[in-house]
Amino acid sequence: MHKSLAYIFIFLFSLTVKASFLLLPMDETTQQNHLKAYGITYWCLSKDYKASWLLNYRGGSFLLPDVEEIRKECQIRGVSFEVLSDSEEASILNEISSPSQNMESVILEKAPKIAVYTPKGKQPWDDAVTLVLTYAEIPFTPIYDEEVLSDQLLLYDWLHLHHEDFTGQYGKFYAAYKNTPWYIDQKKDAEALAAKLGYSKVSQEKGAVAKKIRDFVIGGGFMFAMCSATDSFDIALAADGVDICEAMFDGDASEPNYQSKLNFGNSFAFKNFTLERRPEQYEFSDIDMTLKRRIPMEKDYFSLMEFSAKWDPIPSMLCQNHTQLVKGFMGQTTSFDSALVKSNVLVMGTCELNGEARYIHGEKGKGMFTFFGGHDPEDFQHQVGDPPTVLDLHPNSPGYRLILNNVLFPAARKKKLKT
Repeated sequence: MHKSLAYIFIFLFSLTVKASFLLLPMDETTQQNHLKAYGITYWCLSKDYKASWLLNYRGGSFLLPDVEEIRKECQIRGVSFEVLSDSEEASILNEISSPSQNMESVILEKAPKIAVYTPKGKQPWDDAVTLVLTYAEIPFTPIYDEEVLSDQLLLYDWLHLHHEDFTGQYGKFYAAYKNTPWYIDQKKDAEALAAKLGYSKVSQEKGAVAKKIRDFVIGGGFMFAMCSATDSFDIALAADGVDICEAMFDGDASEPNYQSKLNFGNSFAFKNFTLERRPEQYEFSDIDMTLKRRIPMEKDYFSLMEFSAKWDPIPSMLCQNHTQLVKGFMGQTTSFDSALVKSNVLVMGTCELNGEARYIHGEKGKGMFTFFGGHDPEDFQHQVGDPPTVLDLHPNSPGYRLILNNVLFPAARKKKLKT
C-alpha cells in the first residue's frame, strides 16, 4: 500500500516538473545568436505554435512551447534556449506582470507576410534588411514598381524599402558615377520601366509608386525604410505634381520656385525641409545630417529611448535590445535633423553629441512606419561596390536587432492601448 502511494506521488511529482516551455534569452551574455533567435520565433509562428515576446525581460526574450522540433531547430541554427517548467514559466510571467516592473508579455499570433521593395537587377550595393532576413531564415518576397502599381502590396503585412530614390534623381549619384556602366544601365532600365508602365518620366513613375506605398500604410500596412529610402520617400510625397528634377535627370529644367510649392502635409515624418538643388551634390535635402554631424567613428553611438512596456508596447517592442547604446553607422542618409521631424513622430534613438534622430516611428491612417538612418549597422562607412557584411561575424548585432524588431512586431496581438 505504502509502495503504491509512493509510486503515485513520484508520478504526480514528475508531471509538475515536466518541461512545458522554451525560453530564448535575449540578454547580452546568454544568447549566442540574437539574430537567428528572431528567425526561430518567426518559424514557430509560421508553424502555428504559440509564442510570446517578453518585453524588457532579459533583453526582450521569447517564450515558446517545449516541442522537440523547436528544440532541434534551435540546435541546428545555433540559438541558445532554456527549458522551463510550468512553475518557472508562471513565476516569470508573475514577475513581468508586477506593476513595479517595466515589463510586459505580448502574445505573437501570426507570422507577417513580408515584401522587400528592391529592383530585379544586381545593385552595386547590398541591403541590410535583405541580408538579415536571409541570415535569420525569415522568408520574404522581392517586389518592385510593377507589383506595387498593380496593387500587389495588398498581399503583404510588412514592406521594406530598399536603398532607393523616389524622387527620380537616380540617387544623386550623378557627379561621381555618371560615366560608370552601372549608373548608365540603371538610368536606362529605369526609363524603360517608366515608359512600359505608361509614364513619360521616371520621377512621375516613382512618385506614383510612393503614393501606392502611402496608401498601403494608410490602409493598415507596416512600412520600414532605411538610408535614402527614408527622406527620398517623404520628399516625393511633398513634391507630388512638382518638377524638382534638373535636365540631366529628366530631360528638362526643374520647375521655378519649386521649394515654395512643397506640401509638407503630404509627408510622413519630416516638415519644413529645404531641398538640395545642386545635381552634383550627393544629398537630397537638409533632412540628412551626414554633412553636418562631424562625429568621429570612435564616438559615434546613439541611445535607444526607454518606454513603458505596459503602456507603450509598440515602441517598447521596436527598441528591444541587449544594450541601450548602439554603434552609429553612415549612409547616404545617415540620420535626421531633429528640428525637421514632425511633432507627432516618435524619436526612439538619438545621438547625445548633437541631438540628431537616428530611429523614428509614426502612425499614418491605420498603419505604421519606421525610419532608420544609415546603410549597414555593422559597416561604419559602406561604399558603393563594397562586399556585403558577413553576418556570421555579427550574430549579436544590436543594430541588426532593431531591424528584426520591426519585422516581428506586426505579429503582436492587437489590443487597445491604455494611452
